[in-house]
Amino acid sequence: MFQHLSSKRCLAFTVCLALSTLLTAAPSVAGSRILGTGAVSAIEGAAGGGLSPWAVLTSTASEGELSVTASATRAWLDDYRLSVIGTSVNIHDRMEFSIARQTFELTTLGGELEQDIYGAKARLFGDVLYHPLGIWSAGILHKRLVDGTVPTALGADDTSGTDAYISASKLLFNAFFGRNVLVNSTLRNTSANQGGLLGFGGDQGGRGWEAEGSVGVFITPNWIVGTEYRQKPDNLSVAQEDDWQSLYSAYFFNKHVSLTGAWLELGDIAGLPSQRGGYVSLQAAF
Repeated sequence: MFQHLSSKRCLAFTVCLALSTLLTAAPSVAGSRILGTGAVSAIEGAAGGGLSPWAVLTSTASEGELSVTASATRAWLDDYRLSVIGTSVNIHDRMEFSIARQTFELTTLGGELEQDIYGAKARLFGDVLYHPLGIWSAGILHKRLVDGTVPTALGADDTSGTDAYISASKLLFNAFFGRNVLVNSTLRNTSANQGGLLGFGGDQGGRGWEAEGSVGVFITPNWIVGTEYRQKPDNLSVAQEDDWQSLYSAYFFNKHVSLTGAWLELGDIAGLPSQRGGYVSLQAAF
């Protein structure tokens, strides 16, 4: 138990320290890509929207550049609370590595669920701005529950699992009333129940392909407003699972700091219906 607490505090301290450092970082350490092309940190740690990984890599690092990103996220639902802390690294705009800790508080039922997520993403080809097909990336997200007692009791087959996905992102210039529009499509192979928080697989199914999509309009070069949709498997007969969707707004203060807010519609979770609520995420990079 003490080892678990120590590792959790260590990760939280590291992320907080990184956020504090990045908030005061000099502009000279920013990457050379255009503002906003690194998206924000998704709830699983990879660069993307709030709910889904995108093809772009974290921060604005380009060829020959390295960057580190830290994020802290909080979501408030009717019967649950989700906290996520994470960090990611961009290596030459070719590879992204990430780690995130999710803490899911069961405010109505009592207790909490935690999982660690280790991610890797590789840019396959393209560019989000200028390539006619946009940017394409492939990634994996390996997930491990800290305590699998509740998911196992609900009928989950495993307490760890790995998602694999392929994503494509493209910025469309002057596409909507003179505004730039960012679109993303992700195809994910997964057996995760509620993103892995309720384990992996179950009596109604296992691994399969799920589609995810995002679209956002840049109101200004610093401000994007959009929506996301994420299909979900439904593997547990005792806990119906619905698709996730959100309306989001992200503001990039500069190449270092961004703030995202969203309205979430997550459907049934662990037997409690119609989970809705707010979401806020702070990200900093250098």
